[in-house]
Amino acid sequence: MVRAGITAAKLTAAAAAMADEQGLEKVTVSALARQFGVRDASLYSHVKNLRELVVRVALLSAEEVADRIAVAVAGRAGKDALVAFADAYRDYALEHPGRYAATQRQFTLEEIGDSVGFHRNIELTYGMLRAYGLTEPDLTDAGRLLRSTFHGYIHLELSGAFGHSRPVESSWSRTLDALHMILENWPTNNEGDNR
Repeated sequence: MVRAGITAAKLTAAAAAMADEQGLEKVTVSALARQFGVRDASLYSHVKNLRELVVRVALLSAEEVADRIAVAVAGRAGKDALVAFADAYRDYALEHPGRYAATQRQFTLEEIGDSVGFHRNIELTYGMLRAYGLTEPDLTDAGRLLRSTFHGYIHLELSGAFGHSRPVESSWSRTLDALHMILENWPTNNEGDNR
């Protein structure tokens, strides 16, 4: 019998907290069952499997980071918006490394569905980039540049790979300066160039 009070939302919150504390790879149905004091099988009436649980954590995290970015960029444009966006994104990832890791997984369109968080993140990114005068396909290209730069920096920072004595905050600031310059001087798109 399932212990009263367990819901899919509570399982998702517990999995998100566990991911932040121990790492996403440590989140298992068995570990959560132990935490709730029930058998593994009891949880399967709330979530289909571990994959669904990770998807739920990613959807929760996407909403949380979108909310944080929206507040940060409100009323800003250009470099101010870029810096506010990037700082909010990075701060969230550093504060919630397990949740952030969940958002970096590959999901099917069916799994994402009508996720408010993922769609809002795209809208916020494109809105910020439109202030630089970008249109498609440059919006997509610039969005990919930002995501790969932010993710690469955050991944290296979280893994402790920045061993140089220069403060990571200083390098982050210079990275954002460089991205701003790139966005202001975005190269002209050559039609038909699919390299």
